[in-house]
Amino acid sequence: MARLPRLTLADHAHHVIQRGNNGQPIFVDRADRERLLALLGEHAPRFGIALHAYVLLDNAFQLLATPSSATGLPQFMQAVGRGYVRYFNDRHGRTGTLWEGRYRSTLLQPERYLLACMAMIDLAPVRAGLADAAEAFAWSSYGHYAGLRHDRLLTPHPLYWQLGNTPFAREAGYADLVHAGVAAPDEAALTEATLRGWAAGDAMFLGSLQRATERRVVKARAGRPPAANSSSQNGL
Repeated sequence: MARLPRLTLADHAHHVIQRGNNGQPIFVDRADRERLLALLGEHAPRFGIALHAYVLLDNAFQLLATPSSATGLPQFMQAVGRGYVRYFNDRHGRTGTLWEGRYRSTLLQPERYLLACMAMIDLAPVRAGLADAAEAFAWSSYGHYAGLRHDRLLTPHPLYWQLGNTPFAREAGYADLVHAGVAAPDEAALTEATLRGWAAGDAMFLGSLQRATERRVVKARAGRPPAANSSSQNGL
């Protein structure tokens, strides 16, 4: 069966996961992580990408981003991925692939999933055993949104601004949201949607997306649809 094209639409938030091949580390030290951040910062404006959140784990990185065009996100990820592999292989004296195939992504409904996705990204180091708390991990967007540092790489989504009327209120609100954790059903829905390439949202949102693209936005139901006059043909 032919592989479906990625579901990518302009002006919609996308959650992206890029993993190392066979679970291998893609960062050896601080310099490697700084290089990837530099590439993100270099190519985001070039391809019209608003980067809302990120995390750099040992063997993967995740992004939450909104492209201004349908082609912006694939072009951005290609430029970042190729540039980083060239750098990594040259620096560490290796050859061959670094990534586990294509990046995985989902298009999500902001009102339903965006803040949960941000929190899930910032809590990834805790789930991976790399830190005891989100604030203890330096290589994520948490510090920016919680008021611990300023990160010029990031463009806050409008929903973040709704967390409070002042910077302090927004920072405290976001810290509380992350410390409360992500509901298990939301985390499962986002993870499955990202890894499988389907959109995440309610029925109305998914319906509006399907009208905007010829590519299926959700997995088709198993089995063939019934014939138009199957009832009369079966005598029922």
